[in-house]
Amino acid sequence: QQTLTTPWNEKKLTPKLVTLMELFMQNREQVLGRKEIMQKVWDTDYIGDTRTLDVHIRWLREKLEQDPNKPKHILTIRGIGYKYQAEEK
Repeated sequence: QQTLTTPWNEKKLTPKLVTLMELFMQNREQVLGRKEIMQKVWDTDYIGDTRTLDVHIRWLREKLEQDPNKPKHILTIRGIGYKYQAEEK
């Protein structure tokens, strides 16, 4: 496990959450499609049921966001996927 430190907390991350966060940080400000995320984090082309991805995004938001219900850093791009925004805009 590794630790994610923000100005308001410090949280432990599971290996999958670390991989997911690394992917977002390597692709700041870029929209990542759900299929691309599934391929890079779970090493699968299967996109039928992406609840696993949705749950992991929720867990990551709970650790990263000050208010996970109003995310400012891991943004949902409807119909496409997600985008990591390091700074609030």
